[in-house]
Amino acid sequence: MVTATADPWQALADPTRRRVFARVAGGPCSVTEIAQDLPVSRPAVSQHLRVLLDARLVDVQQQGRMRLYAIRAGGLDEMRQELDFYWRKTLTNLKDVAERTYSPAEEGKSPR
Repeated sequence: MVTATADPWQALADPTRRRVFARVAGGPCSVTEIAQDLPVSRPAVSQHLRVLLDARLVDVQQQGRMRLYAIRAGGLDEMRQELDFYWRKTLTNLKDVAERTYSPAEEGKSPR
């Protein structure tokens, strides 16, 4: 498994990794706690968490002998900005189409 990615889109492209991320989004947890909910081993969960750490989507804190993983504040900001850009662009295009095709004379007619 390649762990040198810093791209959050690539990090979340893997379905198992999205499940790991969703589990961590529920609150800080250890690798063991995450692995309980998944059909993958603890070493595999650790590898997925390494990718999420590299993509700056999660943080880790040492608490005694355990390492607890949690969502990084602002980790999804870049992705959200991109999605907002695409959404605004789509709505602008939809508005342009509606304005070009709208005919007030046909407003009172019922569709057939």
